[in-house]
Amino acid sequence: MNRAEIVEYLIKKAGYSRRQFAEMIGIPPTTLNSMLNRGLEKASIDNVLKVCRGLGITVEELGEMASRGLDLDEINQFVKEPSVPYKTGKIELPLYGGIAAGALSTIDPVTQRNVEYITLPKTLLGKYSDSKGLFALKVNGESMNKVIPNGSYVACKPIETINELKDDDIVIFSHDNEYSMKRFRRDEENRLLIFSPESTYRKYHDIVVSYDTVNDLKIYAKVIWYAVTLD
Repeated sequence: MNRAEIVEYLIKKAGYSRRQFAEMIGIPPTTLNSMLNRGLEKASIDNVLKVCRGLGITVEELGEMASRGLDLDEINQFVKEPSVPYKTGKIELPLYGGIAAGALSTIDPVTQRNVEYITLPKTLLGKYSDSKGLFALKVNGESMNKVIPNGSYVACKPIETINELKDDDIVIFSHDNEYSMKRFRRDEENRLLIFSPESTYRKYHDIVVSYDTVNDLKIYAKVIWYAVTLD
């Protein structure tokens, strides 16, 4: 087996897809795909080092396995310690009450004294794992249940300007000082901002805000991750 084949085998042995492993070691998935498809010989030494560290081996050990032409059983014997994922650590997110995913409602009050935290592996947040100011909310309501069920926890990334958003982002926003979570898009022709539900219930409707009345609108964050406990 050559070096790329050995790396691919060890990634699968560790229980990860190419994309998951690339995100864990901090390189673009396209870069890892290129390394594995075209061979590690043309890859940068920095990326090869990241791959080897993520697999718990050295570059020298990878080279020795390839030069000796080891088969899978021999590789398993050579790599005596199990392959271990790149250590990315965990992150604690403050849980800022509940957010309505239905009709607009006032967000649950949270003070510094009663704030709770949820802990997530940083790998789950992908490219946002080192973002500043991340926080969590619990979803109350059914208007986004096709995507994010009632009772889910969402991780959110604060935004400073609306220009940070792209159409179809899911956002946390307030209108007339009340809060909600919806799918965001712009209607430039009619100068409108549209916040749409994605629900199995027909009673939920778009919230439409004219460019002329955005003073009553505040978009706080976009949703970057969610999780729900199933019965």
